[in-house]
Amino acid sequence: MKSTAQAVIAMFALAALCAPARAQTISDDVVKIGVLTDMSSLYADATGKGSLAAVQMAVEDYGAKVRGKPVVVVSADHQNKPDVGVNIARNWYDNEKVDAIFDVPTSSVALPVSALTREKNKININSGGGSSDITGSQCSPNTVHWTYDTYALSNVAGKAMVKRGEDTWFFITADYAFGQALQRDAANVVKESGGKVLGDVRHPLNNSDFSSFLLQAQASKAKVVALANAGGDTQNALKQASEFGISQAGQKMIALLQEITDTHSLGINATQGLIVTDGFYWDMNDETRAFSKRFNDRVGHIPTMIQAGLYSATMHYLKAIEAIGTDEAPKVMEQMRATPVNDFFAKNGKIRIDGRMVHDMYLFEVKKPSESKGEWDLYKLIATVPGDEAFRPLDKGGCPLVKTN
Repeated sequence: MKSTAQAVIAMFALAALCAPARAQTISDDVVKIGVLTDMSSLYADATGKGSLAAVQMAVEDYGAKVRGKPVVVVSADHQNKPDVGVNIARNWYDNEKVDAIFDVPTSSVALPVSALTREKNKININSGGGSSDITGSQCSPNTVHWTYDTYALSNVAGKAMVKRGEDTWFFITADYAFGQALQRDAANVVKESGGKVLGDVRHPLNNSDFSSFLLQAQASKAKVVALANAGGDTQNALKQASEFGISQAGQKMIALLQEITDTHSLGINATQGLIVTDGFYWDMNDETRAFSKRFNDRVGHIPTMIQAGLYSATMHYLKAIEAIGTDEAPKVMEQMRATPVNDFFAKNGKIRIDGRMVHDMYLFEVKKPSESKGEWDLYKLIATVPGDEAFRPLDKGGCPLVKTN
């Protein structure tokens, strides 16, 4: 009897030891990443095929396997439509066994996809969407906001410009979640810094004619005409602003979200002197130049901050799975939050409980043609803003995950 009892005890002890090992597994024997992005519309240059390429490059550089299991990347175009984006995400989670969704530009798509990700207990790493509500009132334990947000864009540029005496503003704003959040955050910064907002006007997404909006901006006599939009909308607005002679007449144009691809497309003659906030620039150091050259060789243009951020985020995600031996969402999120981000994109970056990845942001001015030494030599650095100063304080966003007591 004694030997039988000992055998039973030994059996249970062995089972207990083996249970955690069995629990630490890769679901379905594959890590599957879905890149949900804009492949065909106004954000396609800043995200799109470049976003997909950035994730694929990271997976390839990692060896295309984690813990001996393959890493697979799929992609889809959400067409900047919330219903389309959510339906794709739901199908990926329910039927295609996707573990994590990356990118998701367009905040009106990003916010419901983040909510769905929480419902399905998966992971969403957002690089393309901008609304600071992603880590504010609509924060999620399953979502990381990696690259930028409307608060940082507004905070970095707004404070600097008001300090320089450019203290009256007029906003031309894209009329959807991102534009509204960008104007709100920028207006707050301007007012808190001692400036005034003289007016605003809103335009539909993917707009072609900005003439009436620019006329209202001119009539306001504001020192700063702020574009709270992005992608093709920003490009169209800046082209027409140049035709209207707004800058020549003394008003300062600022694109609150201006990607390097936008500046390149418009040309340095049309954008010289423009103030830009960015989370990445290809010519910062040897590391950024090396990655950007590889990306350019593959995609045909220098990476935007969104695309560079996706490479960084993908590597961080895969390293977290490798470290803990499972792709189970809560454990991976915990590991990512516990691990600093140190790569060409961020130094000592950190993921807060609200999902915000905090890293340095940069204020640039577009060079004069006489200052540029090459096709992509477009920016000169005005200021480096530490992450804790650039991004919204943890206790100010209204995130329910943050304990404020």
